Amino acid sequence: MAGGKGALLLCIAIVLLAIGNGGAEARKQGKQSLGFYELRRGEFSMVVTSWGATILAVRIPDKNGHIGDVVLGYKDIGSYVNDTTYFGALVGRVANRIAGGRFTIRDRPYHTFRNDGNNTLHGGHRGFNQVFWSVRERVTGEFPHITFSYRSYDGEQGFPGALDVLVTYKIDGDFSYSVTMYARPLDKPTPVNLAQHTYWNLRGHGNGTVLGHAVQIFASAVTPVGGGLIPSGAVTPVAGTPFDFRAPAAPGARIAEVEGGYDINFVLDGAADGQGVRKVAVVSEPDSGRVMELWGDQPGLQFYTGNFLKGDVGKGGAVYAKHGGMCLETQDYPDAVHEPGFPREVYRPGQEYKHYMLYKFSLKK
Repeated sequence: MAGGKGALLLCIAIVLLAIGNGGAEARKQGKQSLGFYELRRGEFSMVVTSWGATILAVRIPDKNGHIGDVVLGYKDIGSYVNDTTYFGALVGRVANRIAGGRFTIRDRPYHTFRNDGNNTLHGGHRGFNQVFWSVRERVTGEFPHITFSYRSYDGEQGFPGALDVLVTYKIDGDFSYSVTMYARPLDKPTPVNLAQHTYWNLRGHGNGTVLGHAVQIFASAVTPVGGGLIPSGAVTPVAGTPFDFRAPAAPGARIAEVEGGYDINFVLDGAADGQGVRKVAVVSEPDSGRVMELWGDQPGLQFYTGNFLKGDVGKGGAVYAKHGGMCLETQDYPDAVHEPGFPREVYRPGQEYKHYMLYKFSLKK
């Protein structure tokens, strides 16, 4: 037990050393601490941490009753520091890419940290996944939940204005949980686009690739990308392309037709009609019988097939090869700050950003 405590203290020291000046600024606002929290309802459970408001594990039974962890992650918290896979993290202030690491609001230019070639990815090299979040509320019982909070300071990673951010993870019922994100600018207009970056493998993390999963995405169009995975500004139909997942299909069937693998924003059906929360994707895996439905209220969904995984060593010594997990991230469209035809991404003081996701799991015999 003493050894475990010593290892944990060492991890905390590593984290504090790594977060640098941004973390020092955040710590002025209150005591920061590293915590691990389990939410459980029967055989269904998830583990989250205050580092990056990260989901570390989601455990559900398969069709034979064997409980397995279906999300990718690292074996210790120290491995999440300086991580560029974003396993399970809450990413922001702006998820996905900002072209050139720059944008303009009210004729004033802003320059954000470029950590993806010439672009800003997931908020910069010290985005919301690389900071301590405080526990605002924790409730146990039949429907356990936890709320993390973070105040992003004016100028963090180059973004304007202070921003209060909340995320709540809640087990809503048997084999279902929700993610609710809020953000409120305090003093300046600022872009906001949060995303939950969990990697899924319904066979169980470390059990091969996800290319044989059946994926259905309720989207009739995508925002095509060019160099650096930056959208061109167009919206094009998926019909007749390898991006057509309107009926369930295995990603591996057509992934060879997609340069680099799937990593693109889908324009979700119903967003333009203001339908709010709706079913946006269904993933199933025949060997385990596990089925995951994703519901959400955002206009876009980034579908990513773990193209940049390269033998990362994860929990239990599992090795995550290319395509070893998939992400389905509801979001605003990438690079919306540069595309007036895309949904709004800039929020002013007095306005509130809201983002809701619901995961429902079931078994198919």
